[in-house]
Amino acid sequence: MKYRSAFDIIGPVMIGPSSSHTAGAARIGRVARTLFGRQPTKAEIYLYGSFAKTYKGHGTDVAIVGGILDYDTYDERIPGSLQLAEQLGIEIVFSVEEAVVDHPNTVRIKLFDDDKEMELVGISIGGGSIEIIELNSFALKLTGEHPAILVVHNDQFGVISKVTYLLAQHEINIGHMEVSRKEKGKMALMVIEVDQNIDQNLMDEIAQLPHITQVIKMVD
Repeated sequence: MKYRSAFDIIGPVMIGPSSSHTAGAARIGRVARTLFGRQPTKAEIYLYGSFAKTYKGHGTDVAIVGGILDYDTYDERIPGSLQLAEQLGIEIVFSVEEAVVDHPNTVRIKLFDDDKEMELVGISIGGGSIEIIELNSFALKLTGEHPAILVVHNDQFGVISKVTYLLAQHEINIGHMEVSRKEKGKMALMVIEVDQNIDQNLMDEIAQLPHITQVIKMVD
């Protein structure tokens, strides 16, 4: 295995005991919270593989919930996150799954409130690093390590070029980009990781383009 930096080997500053089962789990939970955009009223958490076998002993449960509460990996409130979620009126449901998955540290998170529902699948790949591999049934690869925007749009000619043209106009450099769709001509998703944060004015410009239905910003 190749490591990009010493951080990948020693892992992040975190509440223990495990970088992959705790720090990675917390980061997945926090990305879910960021993409949802607000505090949910309910979270369903489905654990697979190694997560399912050791989630209580390794603190994966409190880490994911801590992330959903928008706590960073080193936040000292993480060990008490289940109780804190209850105090906030957030219903937490855990499910241990038997299905065989491609990566042992896999979790599916569903977040709800009265107006919204979101589902994502994340994997913890070691050293606190993660990948979000599915969002609302769209396949993707999102690390959460860089600023990013997610653009939901109708699969129409020219939409991608209009978005990238706006980014170029604002001198925003794209580090990684991918597009997925459920069906030709139907709903599609752009995931664009960039080198700097995107301000709200640019977000509004993108949202006003034809065939764009939703724009979500993630900051590093």
